[in-house]
Amino acid sequence: MEYISTRGNIGKIGFIDAFLMGLANDGGLLVPSVIPTVSPEKLKQWQDLSYQELVLEIFAAYVDGEIPQDDLKKLVYDSYATFRDPEVTPVRKLKDDLYLLELFHGPTFAFKDIALQFMGQLYTYVSQKHNKKIHILGATSGDTGASAIEGVRGKDGIKICILHPNGKVSKVQELQMTTVQEDNVLNLSVEGNFDDCQRIIKELFADLDFKASNHLAAINSINFVRIMAQTVYYFYAYFQVAKQTGEAKPVNFSVPTGNFGDIFAGYLAKKMGLPVGKLILATNENNILERFIEEGVYKPGDFRTTYSPSMDIQVASNFERYLYYVLGEDPAQVRELMDGFKQNGEIVISSDVLGRVQAEFAAYGVLGQECLDTIGAYKSETGYLLDPHSACGVAAADKRSGEGELTVSLATAHPAKFNEAIELVGIEQSFPEQIQALFDKPQRQKLVDGSKEEIARELVQFYNA
Repeated sequence: MEYISTRGNIGKIGFIDAFLMGLANDGGLLVPSVIPTVSPEKLKQWQDLSYQELVLEIFAAYVDGEIPQDDLKKLVYDSYATFRDPEVTPVRKLKDDLYLLELFHGPTFAFKDIALQFMGQLYTYVSQKHNKKIHILGATSGDTGASAIEGVRGKDGIKICILHPNGKVSKVQELQMTTVQEDNVLNLSVEGNFDDCQRIIKELFADLDFKASNHLAAINSINFVRIMAQTVYYFYAYFQVAKQTGEAKPVNFSVPTGNFGDIFAGYLAKKMGLPVGKLILATNENNILERFIEEGVYKPGDFRTTYSPSMDIQVASNFERYLYYVLGEDPAQVRELMDGFKQNGEIVISSDVLGRVQAEFAAYGVLGQECLDTIGAYKSETGYLLDPHSACGVAAADKRSGEGELTVSLATAHPAKFNEAIELVGIEQSFPEQIQALFDKPQRQKLVDGSKEEIARELVQFYNA
């Protein structure tokens, strides 16, 4: 398996090199040169595998022997040993045509753990095997930071710096990041929003001298390994729903998303051969992706703070990967559109391309009150408490699924992480012990302005300490 850039100016590289490169050195995003396909016969063989066994089958196609099988197996089993449910990502039935894929059973109670616990193990493995310094740099709208820190805290040869927007993550999300006292962890609280943090990250990775001299490595979903790891639970959910319903037929997936990474993983699973019907993209008031799918216009609007802060994103990092495929894997077109976006702040696609988009995706923007109403309604009717992001996914599933269709909606976080929204519905919840304990711990973070220069100075000082 070899990896190439969506912008076409990177020669084919192997899995480990792609993992370490993160953002492609030409500014694009790395993708496999050929997407591995899974035959219907292979799907039948996989349907009774455990989650870890399924991970190994799917990863083997992308790693392609670069990591010895015994080593890969240890990485996988160590990654999911800390999850609280033996199924890792169990599926719950909400009603006859709607199932919920619970992705919050990892150590930080969010779906990011699925990929980032593996990436933490993999960075540690590469650092030890190749005697490399690895300095992880990431931005978070809330969940990525805690999960990435948890994956590498205290590990020799690795340092991690996470940028988060000051005051724009939930209190639990902030505490999960800033109560970690390890010397290899730095939290920078940035004046601005997540898009500002993400822009700075991309600019620093695009500075190839800075990237090389500071041994930068990516933890955000610009790193293809994040996407690869997330494809697994789409396959797993499909198999579990088939068992529960007694029939194997195409399934819709409703995905709350802001950065287009989680839903792109579903798109990749579909291209691999998983019988996926519609991919339903659930957004909130920051609905740039909904407008793209409905009108073919990708243009950031005014940033809104919402009840679902992990989705408060206007510029979606993984959107470029989807553009690459919907444009027929033409890097010249991708370069032209992304250069135009940088200059003019928008992308407009043709009507025939929009037709291809709408054949694969549906979208629905869930505004604040509807999000809260969905939380209240499902708690009352089913007894299930949704977090506000998962509620957006369920609301979108209710609006965009056709009659007689099966839909799996992704539950991306535990409701205890977003008690601010839950309280507004008039629901009192009890916190898991691990989350309750955070409130008694001291915090450690540094407030910085939103300039690339100040953040670069902080990084150099931290990485060279």
